[in-house]
Amino acid sequence: MNMKSSSIASFLLLLYTLLLFPLSLSFFMKEKSILIDWTFAEINSCYMNMTILVDSISLSFSNVVCFISGCVLLFSSSYMATDPFLKRFTWLVMLFVMSMNLLVFLPSLPALLLGWDGLGVTSFALVIYYQNNKSLGAGMLTLLTNRIGDVMILLSIGLLVLIGNWNISLLWNFPLLFLLVITIMLAGMTKSAQMPFSSWLPAAMAAPTPVSALVHSSTLVTAGVFLLIRFYPTLSMSKFFKESLMFAAVLTLLMAGIGANFENDLKKVIALSTLSQLGVMMMSLGMGLPNLALFHLYTHALFKALLFLCAGAIIHSSNNNQDIRKMGLISKQLPLTTTCMNIANLSLCGAPFLSGFYSKDLILEMALIYPTNYLMILMIFMATGMTAAYTLRLSFSLLWGIQKSASLHSKHEADLYVNTSTCALATMAIISGMFLQLVFLPFEMSSAILSNFQKSTTMLVIMTGIFLSLLFWKLSINESMKFKTFCSSMWFLVLLSTQPMVNFSSIFGSKLTKISDQGWMEILGGQGTWKSSNSLSIMIQSMRSGMYINMIFISLTSIFLILLLSYLL
Repeated sequence: MNMKSSSIASFLLLLYTLLLFPLSLSFFMKEKSILIDWTFAEINSCYMNMTILVDSISLSFSNVVCFISGCVLLFSSSYMATDPFLKRFTWLVMLFVMSMNLLVFLPSLPALLLGWDGLGVTSFALVIYYQNNKSLGAGMLTLLTNRIGDVMILLSIGLLVLIGNWNISLLWNFPLLFLLVITIMLAGMTKSAQMPFSSWLPAAMAAPTPVSALVHSSTLVTAGVFLLIRFYPTLSMSKFFKESLMFAAVLTLLMAGIGANFENDLKKVIALSTLSQLGVMMMSLGMGLPNLALFHLYTHALFKALLFLCAGAIIHSSNNNQDIRKMGLISKQLPLTTTCMNIANLSLCGAPFLSGFYSKDLILEMALIYPTNYLMILMIFMATGMTAAYTLRLSFSLLWGIQKSASLHSKHEADLYVNTSTCALATMAIISGMFLQLVFLPFEMSSAILSNFQKSTTMLVIMTGIFLSLLFWKLSINESMKFKTFCSSMWFLVLLSTQPMVNFSSIFGSKLTKISDQGWMEILGGQGTWKSSNSLSIMIQSMRSGMYINMIFISLTSIFLILLLSYLL
């Protein structure tokens, strides 16, 4: 059989997932972990170790990543069938999966940096896959923002030289713990696009849709959350960590929720919803619940990958149009894709008995009993209402609204690759929440006692968000234009992330050119040397080509000087 490279890679990844699943299940049941430590160099008191940690978290994370990657590559076999460089794309995705697994299984910071940097390089290559100026600009913003996190990891490696050990699981309290907490927290925040590093995530939607589904919704952006979960026992020693992370997470949650209600690009709406859910995970870490954050990470990865694949199928069959204002009535044209998208949307809102409900509802209930101020609670539940609002807006504009596209259209669902990948992820989006809560993560929440009003607050907020969304749609374009600009530009975060750097570098470059290249460097360099040598040569030439008497005068003067010197000496 002449199979495509993406189909072969997908088969291998799904087979790996199938074989790994019983092993990860047994590790969860027995609460087992294996640490393999190999010392290959020893310098004074510093040991260079190659450490591999196989435990329930690393195995389950690898399982989820490889399952989603397999489904995405299967989808790519159809979505990118006409791409002449499909093999290159497959290799890039496989390198990305390998980097993610290195990050997961290696708890030693220098070794973890291999996976961390591998993620940055491969994600940059995938964002600029469509080689044009827009993709390059988005790729540069992604790369430069993530380099901040890479530098922070390098600084933390330097700090840990003091205790002669880089293993995450063997850290303890030491004098520079405060600096270590700041570096690790900033590294996790940049990779997970928390405030004020959020602008790169919607910009990275310039990548192909399968890349958006894999890299920028499910796996790459969760690497920062995963790093903080791994470091959590050490980071939680500092009270500063929880408070600052909670504040940044709630701001991110609110900003992304409001921004998604004013966005018209289909992929960017889903990217902002990803940003919102990353805020929920970070908020859970800020409340001191790392297991709950990991639980939401898994459920979110599954239903968000499904949402992106459904969006990709809709974009592909709408002549590559991404504007939701030019779509409509997709439910009549693509019934299976619409069904899967509704499952993902309901799971995102936290509809009962879908996977998102089990994790998101629990996080919001724990936020009600967490000792924080009323303003934070208000912001959290306002952002939750916004989630319901933009989800309903997306569904009405895209699936059920009147048809706004061209009357001549060709939409079909006869593609086996697309149907298989979306149905597999839809099944997981339905059952994974209950399965994970029953089998993988037995929560002991017996101390959490909520009143009936508190228990029903989440569902009331979701219903309120749905009703408020109708109000948002009626705002005309001319009214509150400044407010819309403020919200759609992510609170001017996009401009602040790009314009100061561009302005500073261009102004500094022009000044440097005028001062050095066209200023002193010209006088002391090439132009100055040329002018002085030219004037000297003209003078010598005029002397050589002058009257004969000048030569006689110079000769007599020189003879006189020689005689005078000899007489005096």
